[in-house]
Amino acid sequence: MHAIDVHDLVKRFGGRTVVDHVSMTVDTGEIVGFLGPNGSGKTTTIRLMCGLLTADGGHGQVLGHDLIADQLRIKREVGYMTQRFSFYEDLTIAENLAFVARLYRLRPVRAHVERTLEELGLATRRNQLAGTLSGGWKQRLALAACIMHKPKLLLLDEPTAGVDPKARRDFWDEIHRLAADGLTVLVSTHYMDEAERCHRICYISYGRMLATGTVDEVVRAAGLSTFVVEGPELERLAREMAGLPGVEQVAPFGTTLHVVGSDAKALAATLAEIGRRPGVAVSRGETSLEDVFIQFMGSATDNMS
Repeated sequence: MHAIDVHDLVKRFGGRTVVDHVSMTVDTGEIVGFLGPNGSGKTTTIRLMCGLLTADGGHGQVLGHDLIADQLRIKREVGYMTQRFSFYEDLTIAENLAFVARLYRLRPVRAHVERTLEELGLATRRNQLAGTLSGGWKQRLALAACIMHKPKLLLLDEPTAGVDPKARRDFWDEIHRLAADGLTVLVSTHYMDEAERCHRICYISYGRMLATGTVDEVVRAAGLSTFVVEGPELERLAREMAGLPGVEQVAPFGTTLHVVGSDAKALAATLAEIGRRPGVAVSRGETSLEDVFIQFMGSATDNMS
């Protein structure tokens, strides 16, 4: 069963089309990564699907409810975590959760707060003011507030921006635990390692959906070839290679250069010549999701123009 099944969604602000005929399906219990550059339409698409915005075109269902006619029902069954911390910083963790419990009319409030504090590992900090929390603990509080009413779908908008790697890993461990219990998750992110932890990814750029599938499927479909170049004076060599036949990306990785292109034959010919230079070694590399991300960004048309 699809938790999300939407087709040809359109959203305009003034004369600008921010979401341009976007279609997406997400299965129950699936974790789907939503990728794209800033201004690509990720946040607007998420808000359309959780009933905060009304689409100007398109149709579909979220959790079996009509996207247009049943917005209130969708809101009640969805947890939405925004990019920015949006809780009262002069209230404690427990007080913030009690406020959220009352918003959802959860009874008894204290029992729901206690359960959520225990489930998210917040019990020992229950009396700490939200404004004094680190980024990782604020993130944990935000997640707790999103799931305390037991939603069926969790929509996360860049939830780990600004938190340390340990907090990010703990957060993702929690997300996978929730998904294993049947919760469906759609998460927007800029972190490639996070995208690789998702069951599938969807890539949107300037309002248009460009790719969807597992990480391996998206990388394979991009049709890119990657080579690793080692040798002296790599910075000079990188400048020299930029713009040569077949070369579309040149990026330093430690003591090597990663060279990427979509025309495998032209790229191989260029690098064969480079590899004949004294001290330079060229070998085949593995195309990464980041390579594909950069390629998509370079080929997409900005909808602000």
